[in-house]
Amino acid sequence: MRPGMHYHKLNASYEGRLRAAVVGVGGDRVLLQARSMEMNTAKSSPRVGVLILSSKLGYQARGFAAAAESLDIDLSFGTDRCHQIDDPWGDGAIALRFEEPAIAAEEIVRHFASAPPAAILALGDRPTVTAALASERLGLPGNPSRAAEICRDKILQREALREAGLLVPEFAAFPPRQPLEEILSRIPFPCVVKPAGLSASQGVIRADGPEEFFAAVRRIRALLESPEIQVQREPELERLLAEAYIPGEEVALEGLLDASGEEATLRPLALFDKPDPLTGPYFEESIYVTPSRHTPAIQEAILETAREAVRALGLKWGPVHAEFRVNEQGIWPIEIAPRSIGGLCSRALRFGPESIPFEELLLRYAAGLPSQGLEREEAASGVMMIPVPRSGIFERVEALDEAEAVPGITEIRITARLRDFVAAWPEGSSYLGFLFARAATPAQAEAALREAHSRLRFVFSPRLPVRHPLSGTER
Repeated sequence: MRPGMHYHKLNASYEGRLRAAVVGVGGDRVLLQARSMEMNTAKSSPRVGVLILSSKLGYQARGFAAAAESLDIDLSFGTDRCHQIDDPWGDGAIALRFEEPAIAAEEIVRHFASAPPAAILALGDRPTVTAALASERLGLPGNPSRAAEICRDKILQREALREAGLLVPEFAAFPPRQPLEEILSRIPFPCVVKPAGLSASQGVIRADGPEEFFAAVRRIRALLESPEIQVQREPELERLLAEAYIPGEEVALEGLLDASGEEATLRPLALFDKPDPLTGPYFEESIYVTPSRHTPAIQEAILETAREAVRALGLKWGPVHAEFRVNEQGIWPIEIAPRSIGGLCSRALRFGPESIPFEELLLRYAAGLPSQGLEREEAASGVMMIPVPRSGIFERVEALDEAEAVPGITEIRITARLRDFVAAWPEGSSYLGFLFARAATPAQAEAALREAHSRLRFVFSPRLPVRHPLSGTER
């Protein structure tokens, strides 16, 4: 086991399938057995194929590999990597550039011209437009490409939701380098400033007045001009969004769109509460717990708002991850994304009498296999995305055994690599790891997560300043 990777209390049958599907890890790329990639070459195989698009192949990809083995599905991957090098990671994935979705979609069409998959699933936000375009051109079930484009851009999404009559905060869009004095009269205070194209709350900062607004924009500018962000070449990074801060509690809805009828219907899978107050100045998420403790009336209002938002955005097929703020004024859509929940958070979800993982449910859906009636387990469950307390070199974690001993904790995964630099929010976007809990009630699951986290001790060392060889900037 590599340093920095810690696995505990896996379901025995699931772990067995995972080992059958995975032969190793290189960096954060997963090396999958050749049979998981047979769809690329075995044209006569009658097995159903599914293509998964992901910026990188990591922990979530392993879950899909294990589920594909269980379901006898041929799994292929398309990832964001250099197309000039022939299969550098040995995983058989198609090399794609998601910042050019039309070109990436054409590459997928060319690759699968004679034997297309049954469906294409996107992991994360970046591949969603590519997945929609490729599905359209291959005649596969999927979302309209325009709907995916609107969801990918926070400003376009706000405009579409406002036009549909949903609760949308006052907002203003502007280029990062526009003189701020020129737009100050358009900014609603208190406000939240964010890039139009990033995700995971990266670069999201609250500002209660002009001085905080100026400071927030300068900080976001520096982030957007960093080599790590510039390499993404995303056109949405050329605009910032400032919107009125919405008080209230935050929730996240996981769902699937059923497009069998004339109009797609949203099937709810889980409603998560986010019990930590997300009031700023930064918005690093931490705990998700399900089932929700909101009243049935509020939960129904959240679901109805999600249905209206999906219709307004034009989404038709696939997983939906939707986030909302709830207050006395009603339900405010924060983000509607045509993808599933990110990272390892999906491990908090199990379905049906056999407690199948979320990845298996998604593959069943994508491959046209039976998935209706597989409801989330009755037990409460929760996940903590372990927050980054400060930026620095991650040296080690202590007291893992103590944290594992907390009643209700089912698994702890430390995903940050030892001696790597880890950035705290708002510059950061990667967590130190994940804690998972199951209990009789949501309150007990939340308490277990908090108690286990309180026992962990993370050790960091400062990073020496270095000058980037390309940009010349010092970090």
